[in-house]
Amino acid sequence: MSHRFCTELSRQQGDPLAGTAAHPAPNMLISWPRAKWKRSLRHANDMPDSMIERLDAIAASGRRINLIHRRDQPSDIHRIYLMPERLSFDVARDDLETFLDAWQTGRPLDAWQAGKVSEDLVLCCTHGKKDKCCAKFGYAAWQALEKAVGEHQLPFKVWESSHLGGCRLAASMIVLSPVRKYGRISPEQALPLLVAESRGQRYLPCYRGDSQLSAVQQSAQLAVLKHTDLRPRQPELTLESDQGDDEHRQLVWHCQHDDGSTQRLQVSCRAISILRVDTCKDLDEGPTPSLVWTVSHIEELQTDSQPAPQSHSSQPPAPQTCC
Repeated sequence: MSHRFCTELSRQQGDPLAGTAAHPAPNMLISWPRAKWKRSLRHANDMPDSMIERLDAIAASGRRINLIHRRDQPSDIHRIYLMPERLSFDVARDDLETFLDAWQTGRPLDAWQAGKVSEDLVLCCTHGKKDKCCAKFGYAAWQALEKAVGEHQLPFKVWESSHLGGCRLAASMIVLSPVRKYGRISPEQALPLLVAESRGQRYLPCYRGDSQLSAVQQSAQLAVLKHTDLRPRQPELTLESDQGDDEHRQLVWHCQHDDGSTQRLQVSCRAISILRVDTCKDLDEGPTPSLVWTVSHIEELQTDSQPAPQSHSSQPPAPQTCC
């Protein structure tokens, strides 16, 4: 094909960002020099086989493992984060398997604990060995994110990360914890994205959805946030109902605004087939059909325009566990 990068083709195909935010909540992040990463998101060239087997077993139990990198992190001391527990540990290379064994068996970790994580973590995928889009677009976005945090003293810790899912959506970024996932981030969008997140808001031009929701629910949720975007702050959203079949769905959302007013919005969604490639490796074979959800209509069912006597405190939208 004439395209060199799957990200460019994905844009031209109208491949939506919404509905692509699937990501488990339990995460383990292990710092490891990026030059040693293999194609797997949790393997490095200089890991012993016993370490690889242990990490694979942890991942199979439901805890996602990513390798992360910062230039100021010593290569022989590994920073380990557990999310959503918001715990951090500093572990020498020779102690890694001892630490992991202690964690798996519930033994004390005090010898390695570096403290609670007060800042949200920002992970930007720069995993070029997985996909060249993550090297080209991801590295530029990471530089811009790191610069924005440093120059504007924003409350985040930025790391390069191994594969975060959706290579065609590079540059990909995730905020932990809870999980907030973004895609197609340009360097120019790094600062407004982080400023929005620092205020407890989602940056809608790049937002992929709530990872705890299904793909259609993520698409509908983003449509509701855009529908109410003229207000100063995004509402708290509660999914009241989700009805339909594999092709058409109707979802009703309750919107609680910070001035005390509420809305009920019904979002009609339909599944369509698009041709897309998932990674740059697929470019030679060409696109294949994939089903995605699109929003066809939003209808306001009920509006309570009378504000409550006292406004609610400004909080980020709470994650919805609907399925």
